[in-house]
Amino acid sequence: MTQTVTLIEGDGIGPEVTASAVRVLEASGAKLDWERHVAGIEALEKYGDPLPQAILESIQRNRVALKGPVTTPVGEGFRSVNVQLRKELGLFANLRPVKTLPNVPSRFQDVDLVIVRENTEGLYSGIEHQIVDGVVESIKIITRDASRRIARFAFDYARANGRSRVTAVHKANIMKLSDGLFLECCREVSEEYDDIGFDESIIDALCMQLVLRPEGYDVLVLPNLYGDIVSDLAAGLVGGLGVTPGANLGEGLAVFEAVHGSAPDIAGQNLANPSAIIQSGVLMLEHLGLRDEAGRVLAALHAVLASGVRTGDLGGTASTSEFTDALLRAMEAG
Repeated sequence: MTQTVTLIEGDGIGPEVTASAVRVLEASGAKLDWERHVAGIEALEKYGDPLPQAILESIQRNRVALKGPVTTPVGEGFRSVNVQLRKELGLFANLRPVKTLPNVPSRFQDVDLVIVRENTEGLYSGIEHQIVDGVVESIKIITRDASRRIARFAFDYARANGRSRVTAVHKANIMKLSDGLFLECCREVSEEYDDIGFDESIIDALCMQLVLRPEGYDVLVLPNLYGDIVSDLAAGLVGGLGVTPGANLGEGLAVFEAVHGSAPDIAGQNLANPSAIIQSGVLMLEHLGLRDEAGRVLAALHAVLASGVRTGDLGGTASTSEFTDALLRAMEAG
């Protein structure tokens, strides 16, 4: 059966890396049909909207999407397309697996952890206003329903993927009501999962421990802002955002994405590393139940990296197309 996937190419290097991912995912044997859309700067120029309604309708219809990086202006311009997608589609869980890849320069070996970030509230609720000139207030929203929902997602993920422990990350020693509620919900949900261990960590202590001994963690569940920061920190443990995948999931909807930037300075030069969106595609295949196909892609990626074929950001000389071709050869051989 062919699965139709909404493909959001993104801007900057987005079209290049998504094209690479499409080639690799199709070579896995997965029967995929792509419904292509543009978002961000190109969509703003074409349609007057960085996130056209047609994209939302496509994802709601197909239930799954693969998305390239989209430029977000800093301090001005249009709102983040990523944030809008999550809010409009109710994608409450951000999933960021972080795992060491062969022959990728990093300070640590054998890192294998998963970050589960609540996607819909916290300080990212976007509720802020100016009280008087020079004084701005941002409101942090934490609810019992959203906290229990993300905690249950983390424990269900741990159980389904052979993980042994979930760590709730918070700052409840200072924000006793908001983070206190989040932590209370995680504790309550943990009691429903006797087969999964549970512990807690204050956010600043966690950050220190992650750069000392990341092997000490398995699945982390965090409120929105902490999850955003820690997921990028953790990516740095294994070589950066260019080698880490991401997914945003809701009730029956899923958007898999490259979490790195759009890198307009190298756009169109055949230099970008497609590893992140390819691995996001692996997550997508697993989500669709295509585990054999996902395994073929991942095995090829590991084999190519182990052989020394790397893009420039990883210290190699391969172009985007050369790296992609190497993956295709590895899949054909393997």
